Amino acid sequence: MSEALTLQSLPLFPLGTVLYPAGYLPLQIFEVRYLDMVGKCFKAGAPFGVVTLNRGSEVRQALNATDPDNQPQELFYPTGTLARITSLSRPQPGLMLIQCTGLQRFEVSQHELLKHGLWVANVNVLPDDQRIPIPEDLLPVAKTLERVIATLQAQGTTADQMPMQPPYQLDDCAWVANRWCELLPMPLELKNRLMSLDNPLVRLELVGDLLERNGIST
Repeated sequence: MSEALTLQSLPLFPLGTVLYPAGYLPLQIFEVRYLDMVGKCFKAGAPFGVVTLNRGSEVRQALNATDPDNQPQELFYPTGTLARITSLSRPQPGLMLIQCTGLQRFEVSQHELLKHGLWVANVNVLPDDQRIPIPEDLLPVAKTLERVIATLQAQGTTADQMPMQPPYQLDDCAWVANRWCELLPMPLELKNRLMSLDNPLVRLELVGDLLERNGIST
């Protein structure tokens, strides 16, 4: 068994969302602290880390000049996902439009806020989800997702507007569970907890329960 991969000084992007492996994430980049980071990552073909905020804002808040010890600061969950930039455009100065794909999950072991407001961390990369065929009793969960995809395509939704990207692995527990976790309305804490689960079959079983609670017919 190979040792877990560790990454040093991984740049982090705290967001009010949860990125799952194989997930699709379009972003508008306009803050100085991220413009340089994203440009360097894209040029080097290197990932950055997406972590989910549990306090604070995606956009850096103005500093309080009267109370330097009481400054706004982001707090985020320790489990995140590596993001690979698949496309980047600069429609105007100071603005980047990027599209990202979720790679492996990771756990933050140490993190540091640099002077210009960028978070960096040492992380341990978690193993990929085991590929598990969908059991018969959960096939309706996959079939319902397949109908959602077909409906969006029939409505003329373009590829970059689709909430999930091909290849559509509708026979895989992790892929189906992850896509439903992205679609379903639920608190960020729960989305992050589901993403952090080691067993994709358990994740899919919980998704089936959530679909039932939300009145979504499978």
